[in-house]
Amino acid sequence: MAKNKEIKTNAMRILEREKIPFEHYTYECGEFVDGIQVADMLGLPHEKVYKTLVTVGNSKNYFVFVLPIEAELDLKKAAKSVGEKSLAMIHVKEINAVTGYIRGGCTAVGMKKQYVTRIDASAKALETMIVSGGRIGSQIELKPEDLCRAARAEFAEIIMM
Repeated sequence: MAKNKEIKTNAMRILEREKIPFEHYTYECGEFVDGIQVADMLGLPHEKVYKTLVTVGNSKNYFVFVLPIEAELDLKKAAKSVGEKSLAMIHVKEINAVTGYIRGGCTAVGMKKQYVTRIDASAKALETMIVSGGRIGSQIELKPEDLCRAARAEFAEIIMM
């Protein structure tokens, strides 16, 4: 008898390998929906759900930012947090080539390369936070400090106030 095997993403395999506990949520979704819609579909509190954005700096290096779904990335603060003069969002068409993930399924853990990553400092106040599990239809909940460790990230003030 075939057992219905859960499809693990690269991010989940990395968390398991590093013995980081996480909760996995799935939802039905054919195409990209934003984090607010995902939170609503899963009945999750908006303040716990974070999105992952990828930028490119003057240096042509890529930088990853994890911030609350209702917040806007402050490009000046974000640039300062990674030692860049300025940053720009990467084009949607570049997401897969840069990260190995697709829009709506991008997470800071397990990208093609290890990019400098910052998690908004607001996450430190949370017991757990929820981020993409590495594909559309998948979310993972874990402790902010565990995400920080798995993504080799640092906390920083990166959102508009």
